[in-house]
Amino acid sequence: MNLPNKLTVLRVVAVPFFVVLMLVPINGRQCEGWCKWVALAVFIAAALTDLVDGRIARKYQLVTNFGKFMDPLADKLLVCSALICLVELERIQAWIVIVIISREFVISGLRLIAADDNVVISASSWGKVKTVFQMIMVGFMIGNLPVLNIITQTLMWIALALTIISLCDYIVKNMNILRDIEGNKK
Repeated sequence: MNLPNKLTVLRVVAVPFFVVLMLVPINGRQCEGWCKWVALAVFIAAALTDLVDGRIARKYQLVTNFGKFMDPLADKLLVCSALICLVELERIQAWIVIVIISREFVISGLRLIAADDNVVISASSWGKVKTVFQMIMVGFMIGNLPVLNIITQTLMWIALALTIISLCDYIVKNMNILRDIEGNKK
């Protein structure tokens, strides 16, 4: 297994540790004190592996089918598990998380349908920007500093807007692929 794939696996392995730090009560309180900062450090480290693994893979021609599949899945696991933890901690409204997670299911479904006909739907620039904003937003929400509340709320609305924009972008750009696939199956 090459370095980019190891970084991707490390991101997946970090998720349960992150969730435990976020949700297991210590001294009767979830995600407070030192635990909050360790959870934030784990999240940031995992998020940074997302920036590094793809660059290394492309630069050194280490792109693999495993990496193409697992990298976006690892991103989804990290961000979605963090968002679910933040709902539990009442730092984000559930409907926003449902919209974000629903987008991930729709895009994953489109990719599976396309892959069935050997068509690859690659990540769009909107999708990449959306992921970055979601990760930054989650970091601010984990930190939960009242002085940064306006910034955190602004990041949340930007991340939500980018989620919807990137969904529309994927659908519009790939509608012809879906029509072609549907036409070939009839």
